Amino acid sequence: MKFRSLIVGLIAVGMSAAAVAADPITIKFSHVVASDTPKGKAAEFFKQRAEELTGGKVKVEVYANSTLYKDKEEIEALQMGAVQMLAPSLAKFGPMGIKEFEVFDLPFIFDNAEALHKVTQGPIGASLLDKLGGRGVTGLAFWDNGFKSLSANTPIMKPEDLKGKKMRVQSSKVLEEQMRAVGAIPQSLAFSEVYQALQTGVVDGTENPHSNLYTQKMHEVQKHMTVTDHGYLGYALITNKKFWDGLPAEVRGQLEQAVKESTDFANKIALEENTKALEGVRASGKTAIHEPTPEERNVFRKAMVPVHKKMESRIGADLIQSIYAETGFDPSKL
Repeated sequence: MKFRSLIVGLIAVGMSAAAVAADPITIKFSHVVASDTPKGKAAEFFKQRAEELTGGKVKVEVYANSTLYKDKEEIEALQMGAVQMLAPSLAKFGPMGIKEFEVFDLPFIFDNAEALHKVTQGPIGASLLDKLGGRGVTGLAFWDNGFKSLSANTPIMKPEDLKGKKMRVQSSKVLEEQMRAVGAIPQSLAFSEVYQALQTGVVDGTENPHSNLYTQKMHEVQKHMTVTDHGYLGYALITNKKFWDGLPAEVRGQLEQAVKESTDFANKIALEENTKALEGVRASGKTAIHEPTPEERNVFRKAMVPVHKKMESRIGADLIQSIYAETGFDPSKL
């Protein structure tokens, strides 16, 4: 009888252990933009590939549009382990004390996607991601969103047209200085608050890739937009370091493959989505779109590029010079 009871007990324990082992590893992936943006679609793509590649050992829950955390809260939530994955904009790392990431906020430092990818997909990008480890964060990859346009309720034909305008920016000393360089008044606001701030006149204008502007319906409350492509908005796909390091090696390898595939997807779709969004804004008839000539764009460039020199002490002159060397940018030739 005792032997039978022992066998039954062992079977029960084994079944219990099997049930525990069968429970999938849950990754909560929080972000602050709409599901139909490049980042939103890339997050869903990562979910799909992560679950497929791990054979269901991992379950990814995606929380879009600040439904879980606002952009000022999400990194702290990741560090505490309340979420396992984020893709915050690169401007978010400056307030964490990693000011080098603000190099991506410098206006006109990347003339096109090819120049950008020499940095984000090369040794400079890898060294920047490595800096996150000391904050309890593992940097996995860079995801593109796109290049930014300026918008307001009055035409923006030249830098002087922004003088005295209250312009929303992300929390970044570089972006604040960029706006001051053209005489604007920078206003730092959470992304989820921008539409209402534009609608009520709390701010006069903003800067965004077209996909953000269009999916958040900002074009409905902005009468003018100028396609300056003056700055880059991108993301770092990050995870909680303790969580990532604690994964079984096989699962981590499968997730690294999902990261690679979703990064390729994100960077491809960013260009497509921004092109479609610009056409959506144009078709709406609510916003007049000005596409500057190379000469007109260069006027904005001359006004904003001095910010590079001004921010050397904050970001690091060596880092800025290394990007110049990688991309071939020469501010002395403006």
